[in-house]
Amino acid sequence: MKTTLIKIKVLVVGCGNMGTSHARAYHKLKHFEIVGLVSRKPKSREKLSAELGGYPTFGDYEAALAETKPDAVSINTYPDTHADYIRAALHANAHVFVEKPLALTVEDAQSLVDLALEKEKKMAVGYILRVHPAWTKFVEVARTLGKPLVMRMNLNQQSSGDNWYTHKQLMSSMSPIVDCGVHYVDMMCLMTQSVPVSVSAIGARLSDEIDAEMYNYGQLQVRFKDGSVGWYEAGWGPMMSETAFFVKDVVGPKGCVSIIDEAKGDSDSVDDHSKTGALKLHHSAMDANGKFTKPDQLIDTSDEPDHDGLCVLEQEYFLKAIQENLDLSDHLRDAVNSLRIVLAADESFRTGRTVRL
Repeated sequence: MKTTLIKIKVLVVGCGNMGTSHARAYHKLKHFEIVGLVSRKPKSREKLSAELGGYPTFGDYEAALAETKPDAVSINTYPDTHADYIRAALHANAHVFVEKPLALTVEDAQSLVDLALEKEKKMAVGYILRVHPAWTKFVEVARTLGKPLVMRMNLNQQSSGDNWYTHKQLMSSMSPIVDCGVHYVDMMCLMTQSVPVSVSAIGARLSDEIDAEMYNYGQLQVRFKDGSVGWYEAGWGPMMSETAFFVKDVVGPKGCVSIIDEAKGDSDSVDDHSKTGALKLHHSAMDANGKFTKPDQLIDTSDEPDHDGLCVLEQEYFLKAIQENLDLSDHLRDAVNSLRIVLAADESFRTGRTVRL
């Protein structure tokens, strides 16, 4: 007997870089059915609709939600809209996929987690590195290096044109170390499997084109209960250096592991933000003559998904959570905690003081 395929009706909100990639994923996966594309600008939603063969488009989120009655809503808009859009979707009895961060405050983020649990709806946050095969291996290897760990990470982006415009829009609500930092702080927490205890930060405003209270360069430092420490650096804008825009390095008593890719090109490229190439593992053990006992090891990670492929992996996880009723409480706890850390870093920058967690 032929079984009928039950599709999850999904409303995609936001048709920029991330919304486009996630819409392509839903279009590709047979268990999803796109019922609408929503964006403020007609050009972006019409262009995406045409690319995917013609889906209904909307300029108003609330109207789209009421008309399409989706089973799930995919939120890929600017961060200052996330909380309101999530709340509306949950009250419409829809599951939610949302790009990071969940909200602009820890209190709002926690209230949304509580609402999702109350409504018995799945809510997945777009932590793309969690589904990345090379980053999964990176975390696994880092855990073999002993304790404490020293974690060094950055993602500086030299942006111009449309990308600089997008960065300025993002900075109307949050700094680069908050917007991007949640990804990398989340990875640090996975590597240490420990509790962060304090955060400090520095930063600078390098452009008159952004709000006087905002800064487009920042670096945070976080300390963990097990003695591990980590720093993360992020800067956006046409003035940013590309000399070292991609540092991913973890050091422990037993050695170090780094993401390396000699072919790294353009810090303005979304694909280059997640590409790896290889992991370089160094062993610190020495013999009686002070010589290293093992050569450095290269772990090939070049056969990895591109950005759109990673978004497919994210949506397969979201689909599995819905179909198999996965418990996402740990996932959501981690999303709130990583937000707590980067917002504490923002507080530290503004006050000039270390923030105890």
